[in-house]
Amino acid sequence: MREISFQKALEEAVTEEMRRDPRVITMATDFTGDPLKEFGPARVRFSPISESVLTGMGLGAAGCGFRPIVNWRMVTFSFVAMDQIVNHLSRMRNRTRGRLTCPVVIRTPHGGGIHAPEHHSESLETLFAHTPGLRVVCPSSPARAYGLLLASIREPDPVVFIEPVRLYRLVRQEVADDGQALPLDVCYLLRAGTDVTLVTWGAMTFETMRAADELQKEDISAEVIDLATISPIDADTILESVAKTGRLVIVHEAARNCGVGAEIAAIVAEKALYDLQAPIRRVTGYDTVMPLSRLEYEYIPSVARIMDAVRETFAD
Repeated sequence: MREISFQKALEEAVTEEMRRDPRVITMATDFTGDPLKEFGPARVRFSPISESVLTGMGLGAAGCGFRPIVNWRMVTFSFVAMDQIVNHLSRMRNRTRGRLTCPVVIRTPHGGGIHAPEHHSESLETLFAHTPGLRVVCPSSPARAYGLLLASIREPDPVVFIEPVRLYRLVRQEVADDGQALPLDVCYLLRAGTDVTLVTWGAMTFETMRAADELQKEDISAEVIDLATISPIDADTILESVAKTGRLVIVHEAARNCGVGAEIAAIVAEKALYDLQAPIRRVTGYDTVMPLSRLEYEYIPSVARIMDAVRETFAD
C-alpha cells in the first residue's frame, strides 16, 4: 500500500466524497490539487479572502441542499465568522426543531510549529467545543485524517475539522483510498499500557508517543489515547483506561486556562475519583500568545515536560 502525507490524505478524502456524492462542494479563497482539476469551478468555489463570506456561503449552500466543505486559511481568522457559526450554523437543528440540519464541514489549519507569523499559530479548539450544536474533530495521522474527514462530510450537522499545521508534511503513512470512514465521537487507543493514561490529540500525539517510548525504559507502561473527537468527548474510553492505570496525564498544545484538558480532568474527577492513585496532571501550552519563530518550541509541550508530569504522578 502506498504511503501518503497528512495533507494528501485530506485531499483524497475530499476527492472521494465529491465523486461519491454530487451534493458535496468545496469552497476556499484559493485552491489547488485534484478536486479543482477534476470537478472544475462548478463544484470548487472561490471567494474573497474573508472567512465570514466563506462561512456564509457554506451556510447558504447547505440550506439549498448541498453538503459544503468550507476551507478557512487559519483558525485565528475565524473570529470574523463567529456570528455565522454560533448564531446560525450550530443552531439550525434546534431552531427548526429537527426539521433542518446544516451539513457544513469547516476545515481549518491550527496550531504552531512551522514558524508562522502572528495570528497563524494558536490552538482554539475550546471556543468551538464550548458551542452547542458543533462537532469538533482533530485527527493526528494521515489515516485518521482520511477516515475522519470522510465521516465529517457525511454528517448531517456542522463539523469544525481542525488540522494541525505541523502534521501536513511531518509524516507519511499507509492509507487505503477506499472510501471507508472512521467513526466519530470515539477515542483511539494508540498504545496499551498499565501504569498511566496519557490523553492527547492532534500534533501532540507525536511528543506523547515519544514520551511513552522513553518512559518504557524506566519501566513505566503508558497507555496513550488519541481523543480525535474533541466534542463530544468519548468519556467511557478514558474512564476505562483510568480505572486500569490509576493515573492520568493530559497533553495539549492550547493554553492551559479553560482548555479541553480541564474538561477531561473534571469528567474523571466526577466519575472516577476513587480510581485515581495520584492527582491528575496537565501538560499544556502557556497562558500567553504563541511566541514567534524558534520560541514556539518553548511553548509547545515537549517530551521532557510530559515525562516530568508522569513522574510526578508516581511521586505523589
